[in-house]
Amino acid sequence: MQELEENRNECNNENTRKEMADKIKSLEFAITELALYLDTHPDDEKALCLHNRYCKEVKDLKDKYQKVYGPLTINYPCNKWRWIEEPWPWERGNY
Repeated sequence: MQELEENRNECNNENTRKEMADKIKSLEFAITELALYLDTHPDDEKALCLHNRYCKEVKDLKDKYQKVYGPLTINYPCNKWRWIEEPWPWERGNY
């Protein structure tokens, strides 16, 4: 019974991790698209505000993600070198 509960918690944890990673990707896409739009529409205050909001949101989300799951890339070091603590993608079986 305890093993089932641990597996369930691990699944919920992986879902949350995936949801956070997906949200980061979505925000980064939106930031890039808004930046391209702003190249040709530099006076669009609404787009500029949205770009700034998404930049702050993605920074906060990346910080939160990295505190829980470790660095997203080598460019975002955390308090601890955690690359080797996690299984490699091919070790998880979901690559």
